[in-house]
Amino acid sequence: MRILLLTHAFNSLSQRLWLSLAAAGHELSVEFDINDAATRQALALWQPDLVIAPFLKRTIPEDVWRATPCLIVHPGPLGDRGCSALDWAIQQGRMRWGVTVLQAVAELDAGPVWAHREFALRSASKSSVYRRELTEAAVAAVGEALTRMQRGDGPLLGANCGDEGEKPAMRQRDRRIDWQRDDMQTVLAKIRAADGQPGVRDRYHDATVWLHDAAPAPGVVGNAGDWLGHAGESLVRATCDGALWVGHLQIVDAETGRQIKLPAVTALRTLGLPLPPAVAGEGMPNRIEFRIEDGVGVLRFPFLNGALSVSRCDALLAAIAQAARSPVRAIVLLGGPEFWCNGMDLASIEASSSPAEASLANIEAIDEVCRALIELTGKWVIAAVCGNAGAGGVFMALAADEVLVRAGVVLNPHYRNMGNLYGSEYWTWLLPRRLGDDGARALMATRLPLDAADAVQRGLFDAVL
Repeated sequence: MRILLLTHAFNSLSQRLWLSLAAAGHELSVEFDINDAATRQALALWQPDLVIAPFLKRTIPEDVWRATPCLIVHPGPLGDRGCSALDWAIQQGRMRWGVTVLQAVAELDAGPVWAHREFALRSASKSSVYRRELTEAAVAAVGEALTRMQRGDGPLLGANCGDEGEKPAMRQRDRRIDWQRDDMQTVLAKIRAADGQPGVRDRYHDATVWLHDAAPAPGVVGNAGDWLGHAGESLVRATCDGALWVGHLQIVDAETGRQIKLPAVTALRTLGLPLPPAVAGEGMPNRIEFRIEDGVGVLRFPFLNGALSVSRCDALLAAIAQAARSPVRAIVLLGGPEFWCNGMDLASIEASSSPAEASLANIEAIDEVCRALIELTGKWVIAAVCGNAGAGGVFMALAADEVLVRAGVVLNPHYRNMGNLYGSEYWTWLLPRRLGDDGARALMATRLPLDAADAVQRGLFDAVL
């Protein structure tokens, strides 16, 4: 089929669907949902058989869905309607959730249902569930919907009906934390339901901040609502029955007025606010960990969004040195579950007083990590890419002796979408060794994602797990 992907952003779900649909032999084009005129123009130019909308923030114009069938990927089970589906599910502690592929009609999220999937709702952040369980369910449901269409079958249901019903857009008043009454699990659920966007609005001293990236802080107690301390990049805050870590804060940049998400400690320093006292860091987010498991060294670096700042590079270098001194014969680089690595920390660069100098420092720091991996001899180094990877993160993986990748991982092994940057991370040496000079040039010229199977077929990585 000739398909137009209409999306607010080419996010992880949109990219995964692109790869899945391309592998199935469909002709594809993607259009950002900027305004009605752009959507109509894309329809006129591409002349699709079908429009698939994996991620929208507006309704599709009526003349568009009347002219061409439009399938909406709704992040909720049968009968669910509304733009905050996953937020409500996580905040309310639902045990199961789902995805529904429905056809656009005049009433929002009410059209004929072509496919749906359910999944167990893990206790995790919204962005984590979205990239993992929800994406897998969406790919399967879209595949089923297209199969039905190509066979000439009608929709499964004539309308999106069920017990869930319509839910309102979740506002900050719905997310507000009562630090004196909300227990740790309630606070955790509220922050996780807002993770990614928009965060939970709160206060630190006199500054407005938005809370992200929360995790339990075992064994820590204090007066409910008090900021008790900091460790690494994170802050710890007391609830009425315990405490939790806050790994990232979203703040307003004083010069530009833009909101920017930073590691919590960096955010306070950027605002010129004092830090609470230093404390032990057990259980904090974004923590690098090297452990020996069954005689194999395992190095985890689960950074939010896979971003490697200068300080994280320094910490990762120290962990690599620790691994090099260990008695193991093999080291597995696990990265994080959602992202293996995405290269430079663009948010920290944007927040710096001199972005140009910060960019250079960040590039040099990542290069030092890559060099340390390249020069780590006497041990077999395996990059186990279990989460998505992009830009310098892909090429950092190539510094290992062997690269394994999980099926379903989305790769963006290029810098073109970062302002046509040339890139670093020793790619000019690492990439031609695997693809040859022509293959390396061709890969670096692209702007599109790559799936695990294609990466192995091209020789970029070694095997799919």
